[in-house]
Amino acid sequence: MTSTTHARMPGPGGPPPDKLAFTEPSGRRRITPVRVGREFRPNPPLPQLMRKAVLDDRGQRCVQVRLGARAAENQEARALLDTEAGIAFRLNQLLGDTEYTALFPRLIGYELDTAEPFLLYHPPRGTDVAQIHVMGAADQEIFTRDLMLALCLLEGQGLVPRGISPATVRWDGAKAQLWGLESVTRIGLPRRPWGPTPFCPPEQRGREGVVDPRDAVWSAAQLLYRLATGRLGPADGPPADLGEHRKLDRTLRDAFAPRAADRPTPAQVLDLMAQGAARRVRLAVPPDETRPHHEAFEEALRLKRQAPGARPRNGSTSTSGQGSGQGSADGEVLCPYCLETIRLDLTKLFVTDSRMQYQPLDPAGIKNPLRRTDIMRGAVQKCTADPEFPTHYIPVPYLTYGRPLTVAMVGQSSTGKSHLLTQMIAAITDGGLEPFGLTWQSVNPEQHARFLRDRVQPLRNGKVLDHTAALGMDDFARFVESLLITDARGQVRPVAFFDLGGEDLVRTDAALRFLLGVDALVFVVDPALALPLPQLDHARERWGVEVNRDGDLAFGTVLDRLPKSGGYLDVPAAMVLGKADLLRFQPPVDRWLSRPPTTSLDPELIREESRDLYGLLRRHAGQAWLRPFDAIRRCTLHIASATGGQEDQGRYPAGAGPRRVLEPLLALLTMHGLIQVPGGAEALAVGEAPALEAVPWEEAAGAGDAEGPERFERSSERSFERSDGPEEPDGSEGGEHQ
Repeated sequence: MTSTTHARMPGPGGPPPDKLAFTEPSGRRRITPVRVGREFRPNPPLPQLMRKAVLDDRGQRCVQVRLGARAAENQEARALLDTEAGIAFRLNQLLGDTEYTALFPRLIGYELDTAEPFLLYHPPRGTDVAQIHVMGAADQEIFTRDLMLALCLLEGQGLVPRGISPATVRWDGAKAQLWGLESVTRIGLPRRPWGPTPFCPPEQRGREGVVDPRDAVWSAAQLLYRLATGRLGPADGPPADLGEHRKLDRTLRDAFAPRAADRPTPAQVLDLMAQGAARRVRLAVPPDETRPHHEAFEEALRLKRQAPGARPRNGSTSTSGQGSGQGSADGEVLCPYCLETIRLDLTKLFVTDSRMQYQPLDPAGIKNPLRRTDIMRGAVQKCTADPEFPTHYIPVPYLTYGRPLTVAMVGQSSTGKSHLLTQMIAAITDGGLEPFGLTWQSVNPEQHARFLRDRVQPLRNGKVLDHTAALGMDDFARFVESLLITDARGQVRPVAFFDLGGEDLVRTDAALRFLLGVDALVFVVDPALALPLPQLDHARERWGVEVNRDGDLAFGTVLDRLPKSGGYLDVPAAMVLGKADLLRFQPPVDRWLSRPPTTSLDPELIREESRDLYGLLRRHAGQAWLRPFDAIRRCTLHIASATGGQEDQGRYPAGAGPRRVLEPLLALLTMHGLIQVPGGAEALAVGEAPALEAVPWEEAAGAGDAEGPERFERSSERSFERSDGPEEPDGSEGGEHQ
C-alpha cells in the first residue's frame, strides 16, 4: 500500500469523505473508513482502474475496480462495469460457499449509481499467467480442469466469457481463477470481437453468427498452448506442433477447430479429463425454483383463453364497449374527460394568445388553406356535452381522426410512472416506432413542445422530475400528452396519455370517472414496495417505505372502478416492473434489462418475458401484486428502467439512460391493432391454444383411430422434452423517490 488517499463522498447525506459506502452481496449497506493504494489499469484497452485497499472497520484487504469521473460519463464504460458487477453478483449468489467459489473473483460489495462507480473484491489469488513463461505438465492438467469447470458453470447460466487470455486468468500453483468478467456475454447474442489474437476465436473476430459456449473453448486452448510452449499459437487453426504435446493434443486437439460447431463443449472436455465431472458441477448448482410459478402462468393463460366472452382474434380489440375503429359514422368520439360523445363544432373553437388565454377562433375567416390547416392543428374545442362538468377543451385533431385511444399510467406515488411515461414519449420522438411501420405527429404542437421542454429535456440531462401534482377537489383528470399515430395501413389514430398522481389514483370520487373511458392501462410496479429482497433494503431505507404484501393500493382502486365482461376486464393492459435497475443483477431481470431495444415484435418472446416477471412477482411479492394480470384478460408483463440507475446528489450521474421503456406501449398498440404480429393481437397477450386445448378429446385422440392415443403420447413426450430442455438464448429512476 503506497498511499493513503481516501474515497469520495458517495451521495447526499452520506458518510464524510474519508469513508466508503457500498452494498454487500447480501444487500446490507456498509460504511467503513478506507485506505487505498496506487492506481493502475489492469487491461489498458478497457476503462476500469484497479487499486489495492484496506477496509478499516474490519482490517479487510481487498481490491477496488472503479471508473474515474471522466470515464464514468461514458455510458458504454458504465455498461462494462455493470456487466462485471452483475456476473460477479450472480456467481456469488449461485456458488455460495461451494468448492467452485474460488474459480472466480469473490465480490465484497459495489456502488454503481454514483459519479465514480466501483466494485470491491477479495484479493486475487496467485499471479497473472502472463507472467508465467511455461507451465509444467502436472500443473497444466489442473489448470485445464479449473478452466473447464469455470466455463461449465457459466454455460449453465447461459453465459460465455469472451476475454480469456493470459491477462485475465490467474494461477497460484494449486488452482486457477478467472477474471475479466466484463467480457462475459449471453449465449445467442451476435458475436463481437473481444480480446487479442490468437485468443479471440476466428468467428468472433469476424463477427460471424452468434455467441456459442465453444467460443471460450478456443480461447482456453490457445491459453494452454501458450503455457505449454511459451509461444502464441496460430490465429486460425491448430498449431503445427500440437502432436509434440501429448496431453494437450489428447485433450484439446479439436478445440483449435476454426468453427465452433467442430469444437468440443466445455463439459465434453471436462469429462474427457474426469468422467462424470460435468454432471457433478451441474448437481452443485441450486435447482431451478421458477418452474411452479411458470406453470401457474401457463394455467392462468389457459383459463383466459377459455373464458366466456373472449374476443375474436381480428387484430383489433374493442374496449370499454366503444369499438376500436375510426369512430362512428357521424364523426362522434368520446370526450376523454366528461365521457360524453362529442363531434367537431366550428362555432366552439379557441386558440391561445401570447398570455396563454383562450381566444375564440372563426376558421371561416381564414382563406389561405395552408394557414387554416396549421391554425386548426393548434386549436381546441370547448366541450359542452355535459353542462355540469367543469369547463374543458379538446384539441381539434383529437376530433378529426376518428376513434381516439387513451392510455392511463397506474401506480402509487413515487413508483416512477412519470419518468417511465416521459421516456416512452422521448423514445417515440427518437423514432422508436418506425421499425414497426408507425409514424407520429403531435396532436397539439404547443402542448408537445411544452412536454419536451418541461419533462423530456430535463430528464435526459440528468435532472430528477418532480412529483405529479395532485388534483384539486373540483379538478378532473387531463391527459398530459397526445400524439397522432399513423399505422402501416395509413390509418391515423390519436393516442392520449393520462398521468395522475398516486394520491388521486387511490380516490374513489368523480375525479376517476375518466377511467370508464380509458382504452389501455399501464400498471407500474415499484420493486421496493413489492419485493422483499435484501438488495432493496437500502432503497427502502433511503425512501422511507416498506414492503406492502397487499399490493399497490392504486391498482385495486382502478380495477374496482372498471366493469367486467365474462369474468375478466377487457381493457388491454401492461404491467411494468419499473426501476428495474435496482434489480439489474437479479434473475430474470438481468436477462431482460440487458437486451437491446426491440425492433420487431415476437409474441413468443413477449410471453416469455411476461412468464418470467410473473414468476418473479408470484415467488417473492405474492399474488396480490399480480391482481391486474389476474383481473384483465389481455395483459402483458414487462421489465423496464426509465433512467438506468439511481440518482446521486439529486441528479443521475451519467444522465438518464432508459432501458426497454417502449416495449409496454408497443404491446398495447399491438393489442389495439396498430401493429400486426403473427397470430394476431389476441395471441400476443393470451397465447394460442394448443391443439389439445382447443379441440375436444375425441377429435384430438382420433376417434375410432387406434393410433390416436399413441399420437397423444408421442406429442406429450415431445412437449416434456421441450419444457425440460435448455433455455433459449436471449439476445430507476428518480423524482418519485429517486
